[in-house]
This record gives sequence, C-alpha cells and structure tokens, in this order.
Amino acid sequence: MTIRILPLDRHRYAPLVQSWLAHPASAFWQMGSLSVDDVRAYLAAVAADPRQDSWLGFVDDEPTFLVETYDPTTVLLDGVPEVQPGDLGMHLLVAPPGGAPVHGLTSDVMAATVAFCFDELAAARVVVEPDVRNARVAAKNAEVGFRVQRELDLPGKRASLALCTREAFAASGGRLRADGVTAPTTAGSRR
Repeated sequence: MTIRILPLDRHRYAPLVQSWLAHPASAFWQMGSLSVDDVRAYLAAVAADPRQDSWLGFVDDEPTFLVETYDPTTVLLDGVPEVQPGDLGMHLLVAPPGGAPVHGLTSDVMAATVAFCFDELAAARVVVEPDVRNARVAAKNAEVGFRVQRELDLPGKRASLALCTREAFAASGGRLRADGVTAPTTAGSRR
C-alpha cells in the first residue's frame, strides 16, 4: 500500500471532498449540508489562513482522505491550557468506502497521518478534539497513542481533547504501521 499526503487542490477536489462530507458517516464534521461552492469557499478560507492547511491523502494513487492541520494555540483551542507552542492540531476524514471496506485501511491512514504531522510538519505533539460521541475516532486515536486530557465545549460539540507525543506514537506501534507506507510529500506546505 502506498500512502501519500499532498497539499489539497481545492479547485480540482472540492466536489470530491463535498461528497465525502455529505455522506452520513461524516456527520460529526457537521458540514453535510454544504454545496460544492460552499466547500470550495471553506477550503479557500483555510488556504488563506497561514495558521491552517488542508491536505489530500492518496492510497495507491486514489484520493482517499482529507487532513486538516492547524495551530491550536491560535485556532479553535486558543486559551486551552493543555495546548502549547509547537503543538499541531489535526482533523482526519477518511472517505466512505465505495465498495467493500478494506480491513486496516483507516488504521494505516491514521498512522501515516500522525507520522506526517511529526516527521514532515515537525509537530512537538499532535492535538485532536473529536466529538465525545464519536467512539470510532476515539478508538483510532487511542490506537496510535493519543491520550484524552479532558472534555471541553467547542462550537457545535462537546469535545474530547487528546494529545499524542512522539514517544506515545512510537510505543503504540503506529510508527511501525507508518513505516510500511511511502513517505508523505509536503510540497507547498506553509510549515
């Protein structure tokens, strides 16, 4: 399996991302009602903000997942005492399967994404804040070394603030899964 993470071309991929967001499995993103133009505008706003980036992940050259990274000290989690300079916030959306689900795909994508945050984007720690009701993502986060710090209220959700250190990621075996895929590419990153 080859996994690559590239800067997202919003002009080309906004319709695809919109279809992923509109799928019922993506309900926790709270963006299911957005039109393609709305998604394009959202991605343009992220691209215009030097504190955020959008990435498109490819599995065997097929677009398969969306990654958003952000500076949590200034975006979304500013003022949260557990967040420190050098931390990198991350959101991950794996496309709904078009056919039969591929066993282990989401685990491999999660491991590759966290490795990307540490290795390519030089994160000191990776921060996530999923909805507390999203048990599936909580399990995937724990699988690669995220540890829940506490719950907090964020716009539109009660979130579970979790952090992952390089050491916790390595101890989880996530590094081993990520080493089985090609190195991500960061051409065009602002970090």
